[in-house]
Amino acid sequence: MCGIVGIVAKQPVNQLLYDALLVLQHRGQDAAGIVTSDGDKLHMRKDSGLTRDVFGTRHMLRLRGSMGIGHVRYPTAGVSCSAEAQPFYVNSPYGIALAHNGNLTNADELMEEVFVQDLRHINTASDSEILLNVFAHELQAQDRLRIDEDDVFRAVAGVHQRCSGGYAAVAMIPGFGLFGFRDAFGIRPVVYGKRETDRGTEYMIASESVALDINGFALISDIAPGECVIIDVHGNLFRRQCAQQPVLSPCIFEFVYFARPDSIIDNISVHKSRSRMGKKLAAKIKRVWPDHDIDVVIPVPETSRTAALQLANQLGIPYAEGFIKNRYIGRTFIMPGQQVRTRSVRYKLNAIDLEFRKKNVLLVDDSIVRGTTSQQIIQMARDAGAKRVYFASAAPPVRYPNVYGIDMPTASELIAHGRTEAEIEAELGCDRLIFQDLGDLIEAVQKKGKSHVDRFDTSVFDGVYVTNDVTRDYLDTLEQMRNDGAKQLSRRDETVLELHNTL
Repeated sequence: MCGIVGIVAKQPVNQLLYDALLVLQHRGQDAAGIVTSDGDKLHMRKDSGLTRDVFGTRHMLRLRGSMGIGHVRYPTAGVSCSAEAQPFYVNSPYGIALAHNGNLTNADELMEEVFVQDLRHINTASDSEILLNVFAHELQAQDRLRIDEDDVFRAVAGVHQRCSGGYAAVAMIPGFGLFGFRDAFGIRPVVYGKRETDRGTEYMIASESVALDINGFALISDIAPGECVIIDVHGNLFRRQCAQQPVLSPCIFEFVYFARPDSIIDNISVHKSRSRMGKKLAAKIKRVWPDHDIDVVIPVPETSRTAALQLANQLGIPYAEGFIKNRYIGRTFIMPGQQVRTRSVRYKLNAIDLEFRKKNVLLVDDSIVRGTTSQQIIQMARDAGAKRVYFASAAPPVRYPNVYGIDMPTASELIAHGRTEAEIEAELGCDRLIFQDLGDLIEAVQKKGKSHVDRFDTSVFDGVYVTNDVTRDYLDTLEQMRNDGAKQLSRRDETVLELHNTL
């Protein structure tokens, strides 16, 4: 998962971009980058690390210009590499910088096409660089010395015809403007908004609406699936549908875990959806466990707090904060490498004994993925003196890998893969385990009359991939690339070497 932002303003944008990346930091802690445009000149700074560490005063002073894009990254293949920090840049045609959130499911085929047919070189294992070069080739095919919005719309249409998977991108061309586009299923989120200043109207495109909020931009809309939104250097806005038969199918895991609660995605409040998850989960407990003996409900910080509080209210049970979180430790789910994730849990959370001692405790988390974190938290509760430790997940069992831009573990690393709920319960070591039902989760997120979502991508729960191009061979390859014991050299790197050696 990554965070993207782009701004066209009437003033320097370096601070605006930096502030936006700070509030999108939850979407990636591996690397950060900004590219600004000052007339015909581009200025770039990117590196591994958090936003606050990548950008010093000297870097900010060099990021001149009133148009720019930014990116925060985490490794979609479980590998941390500064060479894959974004945005990416290609000088032909016109000079294009691009930042991307998502994953192309046909990246290997595109790698070969880009090299053999488009005569372009890919220098990293990132499918974002592939996406950039596909777009650059489609734009170059317009064969124009000076481009306009129609040329960009046609190039984006060409991207949709060639690229499969989930992607939201923001790109910039010096002297032309800024534009954002979203895959035909709208799997990854991206919104745009504007603000009025004394100097004129300014526009922002970002992964989540919270980035607009903190900079004083009013949300206009989500970019629709398959749509491209252009803001030229003069502040003119253009929109066009560039894909055939788009179907809005956003990733439901954004609402479960990734997105900030103060964001609005596809006209759905993330906070309200999580509150409804808690109500649904409470209703299930009443239905399947009416004689429960829960003394207190305690959330696993921080994403699950909203659901846990609503669950406790619905059950009429006290709610308590039982864990103190070290805010200087990153989100363990998106840390590369199992050893780093496991070591971080004890540094990240510490139990308040008084909230656990001699009580039957229901721990509530947003989801259970690998299960290693949950196991440790359950043991922490026991060590703190809990009589019984129950565990509830606001999401169904995660049984399948994500292929659209989340570094979800491979199937073999998912605790729920190939296991019944009773077997998962035994593996975690809790006294009782309750999962949200998938139908209830969908209803909680898609409140009737509040959303225009056609369907959700729920592939991590049911194995149904909305793009209909995910094969068994693809998942097997993903298993080899993503598992924590995999070699650092990915299959795409090997493809590049093979192409250069055989052609």
